[in-house]
Amino acid sequence: MVRMRTLGAMAVMLVVMGTAIFLPFLLRSRDILGGKTMTSHVINVVETSQLLVDNAVYNTMKRNLKKRGVLSPAQLLSFSKLPESTSGAISRAAEIMETSIQVMKREQSQFSTDALSADILATIANLSGCLPFMLPPRCPDTCLANKYRPITGVCNNRDHPRWGASNTALARWLPPVYEDGFSQPRGWNPNFLYHGFPLPPVREVTRHLIQVSNEAVTEDDQYSDFLPVWGQYIDHDIALTPQSTSTAAFWGGVDCQLTCENQNPCFPIQLPSNSSRTTACLPFYRSSAACGTGDQGALFGNLSAANPRQQMNGLTSFLDASTVYGSSPGVEKQLRNWSSSAGLLRVNTLHLDSGRAYLPFASAACAPEPGAPHANRTPCFLAGDGRASEVPALAAVHTLWLREHNRLATAFKAINTHWSANTAYQEARKVVGALHQIITMRDYIPKILGPDAFRQYVGPYEGYNPTVNPTVSNVFSTAAFRFGHATVHPLVRRLNTDFQDHTELPRLQLHDVFFRPWRLIQEGGLDPIVRGLLARPAKLQVQEQLMNEELTERLFVLSNVGTLDLASLNLQRGRDHGLPGYNEWREFCGLSRLETPAELNKAIANRSMVNKIMELYKHADNIDVWLGGLAEKFLPGARTGPLFACIIGKQMKALRDGDRFWWENSHVFTDAQRQELEKHSLPRVICDNTGLTRVPVDAFRIGKFPQDFESCEEIPSMDLRLWRETFPQDDKCVFPEKVDNGNFVHCEESGKLVLVYSCFHGYKLQGQEQVTCTQNGWDSEPPVCKDVNECADLTHPPCHSSAKCKNTKGSFQCVCTDPYVLGEDEKTCIDSGRLPRASWVSIALGALLIGGLASLSWTVICRWTHADKKSTLLITERVTTESGFRKSQESGISPQKAEVQDAEQEPAYGSRVLLCE
Repeated sequence: MVRMRTLGAMAVMLVVMGTAIFLPFLLRSRDILGGKTMTSHVINVVETSQLLVDNAVYNTMKRNLKKRGVLSPAQLLSFSKLPESTSGAISRAAEIMETSIQVMKREQSQFSTDALSADILATIANLSGCLPFMLPPRCPDTCLANKYRPITGVCNNRDHPRWGASNTALARWLPPVYEDGFSQPRGWNPNFLYHGFPLPPVREVTRHLIQVSNEAVTEDDQYSDFLPVWGQYIDHDIALTPQSTSTAAFWGGVDCQLTCENQNPCFPIQLPSNSSRTTACLPFYRSSAACGTGDQGALFGNLSAANPRQQMNGLTSFLDASTVYGSSPGVEKQLRNWSSSAGLLRVNTLHLDSGRAYLPFASAACAPEPGAPHANRTPCFLAGDGRASEVPALAAVHTLWLREHNRLATAFKAINTHWSANTAYQEARKVVGALHQIITMRDYIPKILGPDAFRQYVGPYEGYNPTVNPTVSNVFSTAAFRFGHATVHPLVRRLNTDFQDHTELPRLQLHDVFFRPWRLIQEGGLDPIVRGLLARPAKLQVQEQLMNEELTERLFVLSNVGTLDLASLNLQRGRDHGLPGYNEWREFCGLSRLETPAELNKAIANRSMVNKIMELYKHADNIDVWLGGLAEKFLPGARTGPLFACIIGKQMKALRDGDRFWWENSHVFTDAQRQELEKHSLPRVICDNTGLTRVPVDAFRIGKFPQDFESCEEIPSMDLRLWRETFPQDDKCVFPEKVDNGNFVHCEESGKLVLVYSCFHGYKLQGQEQVTCTQNGWDSEPPVCKDVNECADLTHPPCHSSAKCKNTKGSFQCVCTDPYVLGEDEKTCIDSGRLPRASWVSIALGALLIGGLASLSWTVICRWTHADKKSTLLITERVTTESGFRKSQESGISPQKAEVQDAEQEPAYGSRVLLCE
């Protein structure tokens, strides 16, 4: 009976303890569970798809949170291709739409896609988030619309407002080739045959046809290392294809880095069985689909090869220096110094380069400096394009243009003191964009195409042509313009003031500088890097030395977490995008198809190379376009063969002729300003923004120091006085003070002075956007800029449902409850894996409660189990006392002494009595 009472009391204690300890976990689980249900099957499918996509994204961010401080090459690649918020939202919406179709296929829905009503289709597009990005934008009708290009590129062509704009689909010059006709990549099914043969694994193509050791590369005897760096920089100005928002499979949530199976968006690069690598594949993530294409076409009753999957360009297609300013209002807001009256860009507040500015830091950390604690890790740089920190040379070019903008804006404000900060910013931006166009089209592209191909495909400028679509094409971005990877040198050379190898800054292999901005800040700044770019040669693209092992074996390599292979990534990306084969593109360019080894040898002029190609591909029509174009022998005076010269030339002509704001267009600059712009050059930009005092006249030509270098005093520069405004200002129309949270620029319309107002990103204009100077003064009061409450948007909430939206001035903040933390998208709350602080308080209070209950329970147990023993003890004590008294009488000891003597002895049951009393 006593034992049963004891066990019962202990059970009560365990229940109390378990409740106190596990209650916080139960409460957290309750937050995760639950969800709305809808009667509509189609809406239910979209919601299910949203859960699948968001869960995959959530798992990706949770894994990245756990790996914080241990970056893998795949993570670095993902970071470099991380889309800004608008691109990310579109990618997510497209993936929800695409997954919706896959859900409908798997469920074998009773609804035929052809029977879906227009209302239901519109609901699906709206619920997925695609609809707002598919509607045509409204183009403003103000004088400002003709003065400065919009940051997103939208409405450059007023008849086709999305041509060339950011976050629109890449152009298709030929229909894509997908294995299922509309979405599945080439090579997705290893048993799928092309002309009777499967496509060779891309890693096999790299190993047998592309890769060469660092020591075996041939250096270019004509062009400097600045040539490939400028190509990379310009590529980042006009194209960025966002990859999937998730690095985990939508179905099942498996991590793409841990699976070698094709599960969308995972499309891993298979490795040969005899590979020395520890894994059977390299991770690869598919590019996001553009809204309403591929599988998504079924939602619009158009599931066919007529509406295949397209990929998105997250940047503006135009040569507009988006590398400096961004391609969205959100990025532009991050880059501008809003407290500057001269329209300056933000600079780094922690470090200087001999008194000159560095790029500001982004929030994300880059690869760590050896031995540096995690808290002291140097972040990546913040620029108009997120890939600025890939290598120090690229970061250096970004930094040059940051400094050039601030130099120009400061000068313009000094010349025109009446200009608003926004006018100074926009004028400097317009000049910087023009210089990007001049350097690229005048100094860079002719060297790549050669004089004959440049005349054939580009030719002289004949003015803006509104029928030309400037949108960057898929084949240009995914294949042709990646020719530059074959010109990347495996070494980073840093030179001293005499343009000799720097004794304190030794040469570095390329893998030692990937995503390491600390090397720029802590190891000499820009000048040693820029000297090396000017005075050391590029790698020459040789047919059997196409890409060095720094790119094929050590891409983004870190200490012990693997590596990637750029050549295989390029080939896999082309297959992911469904690019047709090499011969299809030759035919597109008016070149002959090459069917036999003998015909191939006419274009490649290397029989050994031809034999290796045919051994792998088996059929000439199976050759990947990137490899085929790369293998062709150069045209005279060029650094490409005929196919890539055609594709690059056609694209550059479209970028020029289809751009309403091209610098040579008559309304963009005055004749005098255009003449000044033509004087400027990349060497002049270097002179004005570094410590170099001597430079080559052509930054892309290799030369010897000092004989081939000129003093900066001899390098022509622009006369900025040509930008001075002289028009008189009416006393009745004095320039007003800038409005809070907004600004204005001025222009002329029908001979009258006009102010056009705009609000900062996150604010909405209330009142007249445009005010005009009349005989009686301004025709209306200036507008005001009111904060936009983003949190009030219930249709497309800015934060994930796991987070609480908090409105702030000009923005919003997604807030998580402890122990959740914001993921890398800064919108989703991720479980940090620890108990919340409130739970620790609950546990502490629970422990106190348990202690009290334990004490009370023990007292009760003692009383229940020892009541009879206490009675026995009292009787025993009475008997002992009486016997002791008798003994004392017999021995002659007094009763008091006998009592003391007995008390010193341990009584029967003594230990139990003391615990319970």
